[in-house]
Amino acid sequence: MKDMGSRIRLLRERHGLKQVNLANALQVTPQAVSKWEKGANLPDVHVLAKIARLFDVSTDYILGLTEARTGVFPATVFCSAVTHFEKRSISMESKELAEYTNALFYDLTESVLRFDGIPVKYVGDGFLAFFSGADHADRALRAAIHAKKVIYQKDLVIALNSGNIYMGLVGHPRYAARDIVGETVNRAFLVAGWASRNCPSGVAVTRAVMALARGSYETILHSTSNIDLIEEKLDILEIHLPQ
Repeated sequence: MKDMGSRIRLLRERHGLKQVNLANALQVTPQAVSKWEKGANLPDVHVLAKIARLFDVSTDYILGLTEARTGVFPATVFCSAVTHFEKRSISMESKELAEYTNALFYDLTESVLRFDGIPVKYVGDGFLAFFSGADHADRALRAAIHAKKVIYQKDLVIALNSGNIYMGLVGHPRYAARDIVGETVNRAFLVAGWASRNCPSGVAVTRAVMALARGSYETILHSTSNIDLIEEKLDILEIHLPQ
């Protein structure tokens, strides 16, 4: 029992997650995660399978029967940016700019956490997060819609893309930080750039997201769109936001 808890803790720490982050991803309580790691309790079979999918390991690995692990798993990537941020940043004092981005990132992060997403990083005006586990596409969509509802900024753009991602520590060993990488992440950022010029609502998602979504969403189709640095043309769906 304790060995399984140690493996769960090792996986969590290797990916730079706190107990509350793992709990959000699995949609359980932080107390449940704490009990697993202490060996006081075990996840049930359904949750064990979710842990394995999250970290892209076999259940045998978590049970201590194998050492194989890769760190790749299916998720929906959530990224955001602010159109014309460079122009805005030039016209603002450094402290004023920091206060602006902190207020923006606070509301974005709260929207992601509200739907059990996992924040990853902030860079300039950009915010990156992901959703994994059950209904990850729908939870990402609801988070994006909620963020646009509570953040009154027409220049805020949110892009979503679903697929496999790699999560791990990236960078120099002494300064490495948790990050997610891969084609799924890259496409989300490229779609965000396209959406800043072509999606008035400010929320753009790929076909991959909508193929997984179970909820009903009012969308506007931008068919066979040319996205910079992506060879094939993509169908982008703009989410219509209620007034």
